[in-house]
Amino acid sequence: MTANQKANVGVIAALTLVHFTGDLYASFINPLLPVFADSFSLSMTQVGLLAGVNRLFMFVVQPLAGYFADHYRSRLFVLGGPLLTMVFIPLVGYAPSFLFLMAFIAIGSIGQALFHPPVAGMISGYSGRHFGFSMSIFNVGGTFAFAVGPIVITTIVHYLGLKGAVYSMLIGLPLMVVLFKTVPKPEGEGLTSHGFFGSLKEAIGNAWKGIVVIWIVMVLRAFVSQAWLTFTPVLFAREGYSLISVGFIVSMFTLAGTLSGLLAGHLADRLGYKPIFYASSLFTAPLLFLSIHLGGNWVFPLAFLTGFFSLATLPLGVALGQEIAPKGKSMVASLMMGLALGVGGVMSPLVGKFADLYTLKAVLYWLPVAPIISLFFVYHLPEKSPSSKGA
Repeated sequence: MTANQKANVGVIAALTLVHFTGDLYASFINPLLPVFADSFSLSMTQVGLLAGVNRLFMFVVQPLAGYFADHYRSRLFVLGGPLLTMVFIPLVGYAPSFLFLMAFIAIGSIGQALFHPPVAGMISGYSGRHFGFSMSIFNVGGTFAFAVGPIVITTIVHYLGLKGAVYSMLIGLPLMVVLFKTVPKPEGEGLTSHGFFGSLKEAIGNAWKGIVVIWIVMVLRAFVSQAWLTFTPVLFAREGYSLISVGFIVSMFTLAGTLSGLLAGHLADRLGYKPIFYASSLFTAPLLFLSIHLGGNWVFPLAFLTGFFSLATLPLGVALGQEIAPKGKSMVASLMMGLALGVGGVMSPLVGKFADLYTLKAVLYWLPVAPIISLFFVYHLPEKSPSSKGA
């Protein structure tokens, strides 16, 4: 499909549903961290380790998954990944020990890694002239899942206990039936004759400097959002908020990212990328501080605003990377949506260790430093307006 054609709405919708289905179950981990901490008597370092294992297998292995998905083009990665996540994440309630809990989370997270690169790589082939907006629609599938998932799982666990999480499979199974009927086979990107590093070199080429800058910005963005999502549920639970309230707070954060990601893609098609990245970093810093510092009912609107600005640039990092390195869309998507999120997320054990030493709230007060640092790298971002696509 060429850039001059109209977007294939049906395929974009199907790929977005894949994103939603897989991410729905991935969204269960963060709001359940306080329950895991109580059930297994975990330290903050162990809570961070759970989050780190989740991010490691969910994100860091995505470049390798993207490589294999391009070499073995089938729907196994696209549909098998969500199915794996759907089965193992709900089994956390039956984990007999901390090690089994980590194993279930790790296997479910591998399912996440399998489907993200090929599915994100397929978007541009069916988006026509509306690449930035189509990528934002795709991103909405994931962020909306992370918005509703915490409410779903905390409500189930509140009334049925942790073992009741297994009933959440009843949500995903009907969706998988729809996906098996509607999702097309990935076409690949012509890199099958190369090894992993050869594919990476072929995919990025001379655009590597721009890719590195985008990737650093995305790592800093990921570190902020993943640290907030990992440790504020524990913080708020300790401060007396109910499990359902904690789930609602996490949902507010991620629901805001759904809306801002869609708006960011729409604005980037007209204004370019840099203004959106600047606004995201400038507003995220003070909102992070306020979301930790102010208590009471302030946490709900501040969670929404913090998520709105901190998550807005997720689809833009992927889209900009694919714009400047169009020969390897799955590989670039895995770097920006996978490896960057993973590297940012696997810092969670370190944050947890400092929290054990200096208290959780004291460590979280330092999060605003990251978006401030990112302003330097935003200045050096390559600028290429998505509206120029196909021109």
